[in-house]
Amino acid sequence: MYCPACTSAVLSPAPNNCPGIDFTCPACSAAYQLKSRRPPLRNRIVDAGYEAMIQAIRSEHVPNLFLLQYSPLWSVVNLLIIPSFFLTESAVERRKPLSSKARRSGWVGCNILLDSIPADGRIFVVSNGVAVRPSTVREQYARIRPLSALKPEMRGWTLDVLNVVRKLGQREISLSQVYDFEESLQVIHPNNRNIRAKIRQQMQILRDLGLLAFEDRGRYRVLS
Repeated sequence: MYCPACTSAVLSPAPNNCPGIDFTCPACSAAYQLKSRRPPLRNRIVDAGYEAMIQAIRSEHVPNLFLLQYSPLWSVVNLLIIPSFFLTESAVERRKPLSSKARRSGWVGCNILLDSIPADGRIFVVSNGVAVRPSTVREQYARIRPLSALKPEMRGWTLDVLNVVRKLGQREISLSQVYDFEESLQVIHPNNRNIRAKIRQQMQILRDLGLLAFEDRGRYRVLS
């Protein structure tokens, strides 16, 4: 496997005692974790401890995530990468604590919710058994890399609004259409009491990042 984040043609196995990291790039030091399964990739991806994941997100120590689906004959069916900066608190679901009979009684794990991650952050390396050109993968990664410059608490908001924009599935959208998701955004961000103002702020950030274009008062064009 090559590095999607730079021009390196290889990734190296991570050294021993690197929990949560399976590969690193010898050129840019990007870290990668690999999760693989035979059944199709679903919305919930089982991950490690909830508190550890939240702390890693807040301290920006989350690795890039490879999700691999393989066939019964051990060939790659799908492989996608989720850049580390797309893994936000909104995309992490707290699981129930382990029962008192479990070996690690009380331990709390988490799930990664793929539908809480905008499509921009789910980049296919292999799709239905066909490899995507490395140059295409790297172009897609580079296009969204500016989001990594945002602080985690701001980036979470930006990606939640971007996810709303993508789910609308339209080339031309209005601010009022995004306002329709005010209630669901309030659930994700319960401590914010001015959701519409925050939406307007994030739409401006998405415009500045080149993901939206301002057309007219309250109207935007979604850039592919």
